[in-house]
Amino acid sequence: MLRSLSDSILDVIYPQECGVCGGEVESSDDGIACSGCWNATKVFTDGDTLCIKCGAFLFVSGSSTAASCSKCADQSYDRAFSIGLYEKALAASVLELKTTPNVCRRIKRLLAATLDRYAVDSSSIVIPVPLSSRRLRERGFNQAALIGTVVSKHLGSAADLFTLIRKVHTPMHRAGMDQKARAMTVKNAFEVARPKLIENKSILLVDDILTSGETASTCARVLKKSGASTVNLLTIARAA
Repeated sequence: MLRSLSDSILDVIYPQECGVCGGEVESSDDGIACSGCWNATKVFTDGDTLCIKCGAFLFVSGSSTAASCSKCADQSYDRAFSIGLYEKALAASVLELKTTPNVCRRIKRLLAATLDRYAVDSSSIVIPVPLSSRRLRERGFNQAALIGTVVSKHLGSAADLFTLIRKVHTPMHRAGMDQKARAMTVKNAFEVARPKLIENKSILLVDDILTSGETASTCARVLKKSGASTVNLLTIARAA
């Protein structure tokens, strides 16, 4: 009742334009996208067949089926999972999160549902992919840390923002960069500042989007070298 009232007041005072279709967002719960665009966005369900390791969408099977895309064998993380495809409402939400430090309620619910679907161990240490100090100053916040806070709250733990650090500033990945070029930009970019805290522990690495997987793989490799037993990855969206 109160939420419906607040949404109505918000619509009158400051109608939100959908970041996808340009229409009107009906509820503040939905963030930057309208309900129609959310309904048109591919959110993963138990009826989708995804790569057992990297979470790439393979096909709709009607039931949960184990399969492999055969392209992620060299990635250092153990398993990756996402809310859905990087398209429409999820793409708009990821882009909005890079400029506005707020995770909308719908994304929070979808993150919780994803964690529950994959039965993520509540004892996992939640570690957001860090930004360089330069980019953190420019942006003012780390969107992965915001996601990590939501995730850790659902798991009943605290996000670790200080153990994994990005020691050098790296250029942002551009559309069209191949996997080798992406790997080179993050090579030797990360280090573990507090290895004792992750020794023999399961890590849940958190970021906004998984594209080539090179950033996550580099982070996972560094974490495992410092003693982590497993490193899984959770993102809001997965590039097709």
